[in-house]
Amino acid sequence: MEDQPSQPSHQASPTHTSRPDLLLVNPAAGGGLAREIVPDLQRFLAERRWQAQPEMTESAEDFAQKAVHAARAGRQRIIAVGGDGTFQLLLNAVRDFPQTTLGIIPAGGGNDLAASLGLPHNPIAAAALVMRGETCALDAVRVRTSEGNERLYTGGGGVGLDAEAARYASGRFRNLRGRSRYLLSAIRALAGFHAVRATITAGDGEATLQIEKALVACVLNTPSFGAGLALAPNAKTDDGVLDLVVLEDLSLWEILGMLPKLASRGELSTPHISRRPVTRVRIETDPPRPFQGDGEILGTTPVDISVVPRACQVLRAPRTNSSSGRV
Repeated sequence: MEDQPSQPSHQASPTHTSRPDLLLVNPAAGGGLAREIVPDLQRFLAERRWQAQPEMTESAEDFAQKAVHAARAGRQRIIAVGGDGTFQLLLNAVRDFPQTTLGIIPAGGGNDLAASLGLPHNPIAAAALVMRGETCALDAVRVRTSEGNERLYTGGGGVGLDAEAARYASGRFRNLRGRSRYLLSAIRALAGFHAVRATITAGDGEATLQIEKALVACVLNTPSFGAGLALAPNAKTDDGVLDLVVLEDLSLWEILGMLPKLASRGELSTPHISRRPVTRVRIETDPPRPFQGDGEILGTTPVDISVVPRACQVLRAPRTNSSSGRV
């Protein structure tokens, strides 16, 4: 997919299209939350007379195949019911169909993309806003891993404790919901964790950082990841710029001291964090480390990362409405 100019565009989206909207449900998202809300979602569709078709998927491969089939058949709007990883599946499946508008009804573990689009955590309240939402441009992050894999993600990705925690979040703690899933995963990942030694090169080699010990080195498109952990609070999803964030290695006591604010507000208060805007960056680590994007392990370092301005059109909450959570 070719990069495009990064000027945001917004337009009202029709509630009804020539074909019903497709709601692709990832039943495993959010520890089973996506599956649980389907009856409520079906009632909502009937009550609001939203011309939309919910469809359950059986696996990541099934989800992607159904998305591609729908886009190829001319479906105008495809909406993922799940979390950030579910939307990543959708985006990568239909990246060659720019005429298809995408959306998300948050029912995952993190839901950071949905939050950046002005959608509340309550899936039905979010559905009410998506139904009459505005269409806007959404940037994406392209990552190429050492294995030669290329993937797009839209939220946060990185190496270090976050990638190690992603293994537990999708494994032992997959049935937990909300921020606790990621905090507990991070705490568990601390056992045996070794700080990251990295070389980070921004742009075409004009700026190189040598990192001896880092807890996290990540690149974000959204202000937060991991269910509201605000690593890049000033990030925008449509400005053609990414945020490179490096959190230095911290002692166990320093980490424990940050947990109350992290758990309650997602706030990261420490002088040991640096942020800088980038459009392209290469991360090399010694030894190679796993890289996660939107909570999914995508490959290992070294990785080449770049912004894809206006990667897709996505539905966001109407800007004239409050996303307070009321249906």
